[in-house]
Order: sequence, then C-alpha cells, then structure tokens
Amino acid sequence: MKILALDTATENCSVALLVDAQLTARERLLERGHAGCILAMIDEVLFEAGTSLAGLTAIAFGRGPGSFTGVRLAASVTQGLAHGSGVPVVPVSDLAAVAQRVLADDADADRVLVCNDARMRQVYWGCYARSAADTAELVGEERVSDPPKVALPPGWPGGPGLRGAGTGFAAYPELAGAFSSLLAGIRELRPRAAEIAILAVPEVAAGRLRDPEEALPVYLRDDVVQTGPGGH
Repeated sequence: MKILALDTATENCSVALLVDAQLTARERLLERGHAGCILAMIDEVLFEAGTSLAGLTAIAFGRGPGSFTGVRLAASVTQGLAHGSGVPVVPVSDLAAVAQRVLADDADADRVLVCNDARMRQVYWGCYARSAADTAELVGEERVSDPPKVALPPGWPGGPGLRGAGTGFAAYPELAGAFSSLLAGIRELRPRAAEIAILAVPEVAAGRLRDPEEALPVYLRDDVVQTGPGGH
C-alpha cells in the first residue's frame, strides 16, 4: 500500500508518503505561499521513496475544515495529481488528523476534544474517541461555532483519558478555562499529512476510494458557497 498525503488547511504545509509501514514526511510552517511549496515537497518524498505518482494506491488530503484558501488548494492539487495519474483519492478530516496525533503520542488518551481557530471569533471543533484500531473516530458531528457553544458529547465525563488539542484553546483563553477542569491536558497542535496518511489506511483497505472529481473541500461555514470542485 502506497499512500501520498498532503495538507494545507493551516499554517502547517505538509506532505507525507506512507509505503506499508514506512513514513516519509515534509512540513513547513508558513503564513502564506503554500502553493509555491507543496508540489516541490511532493516531488521530494516521492523521489526519496523511489516511487512515482502512477505507482500510488491512493492520494489522501486534508479536506478541512480550515483556511478557505488552504483547504481549496489541497483539494485542487489532489484533483490535478489524481487526474493525471489515474489514482483514486481519500478525503480526511483535518480535525481528525489532530486527534490522531494525540492518540498516537499518548497511550493513556482515549478521547480528544479538538478545537481549531476558525477566525471571526469562532472555532472548528469535534470530539473523537480511540477506535479498536487505534484511530480517531468521530463522535457526533464536526461543527463551527462560537467558543461558548463547544460541548462534550452526552455521557463523556472528564478524567485522565480526555485530552484537548488544537489552536483554538490558545486563541480563545475562555475556551481553555471552560474545559480546564475536564481535560487532562491541552496541546496546541495543527494537522499534519502524516496523520492524514495513517487515517487513510483503513479507508483504502475497505475500498472507500473516490474518483478525482470527488476531492472536495469541507468548509463547515454555511456562508461559503461552493460552485465547483474547488469552490470560489
């Protein structure tokens, strides 16, 4: 199995290539200029692994939520690469990628509340539980809201297994304050292509692959109108 993954939804521009259990990755923190870096990073990991686009099993990408321009870029690049190589695609949630990073780093964590800064005094957020396969599994829905509206699922108590992650807690201190007594730790993390590749593995194994034109961004905000595969 060979999965190329890419993500440009936040300041962290990243690419990863997962060949069976071997991971090759690149990432750069950029305020802007993702479009000028992403293709070169893809070429680097493919060259390092000695493979080509046509030899891939799938191309996975961070489908959002995140920066409007960044999410659209990842979807557009994925579409172009997939069309040119005939390789199917796998959309992966950027919130789930953050949760996956926590679960992979912390064996004691079993649930993660992810809150990423959505600007406009709002956060993108979702709740994830560790699955039997050690992957982040969404509980409920991903949402965008004002920080006071963030809530844990019914029946989710605080405790040693519950973590918080994402950029939203630092951006809105009142959010961190509201959950400080429930969360056993908060980490300011951004999504990475490495976790997107890992989350794509069960999708590929189950045959949940999509055609290139289905590489579509997810914005969550109702006021974003999508008029085509890349949106406007």
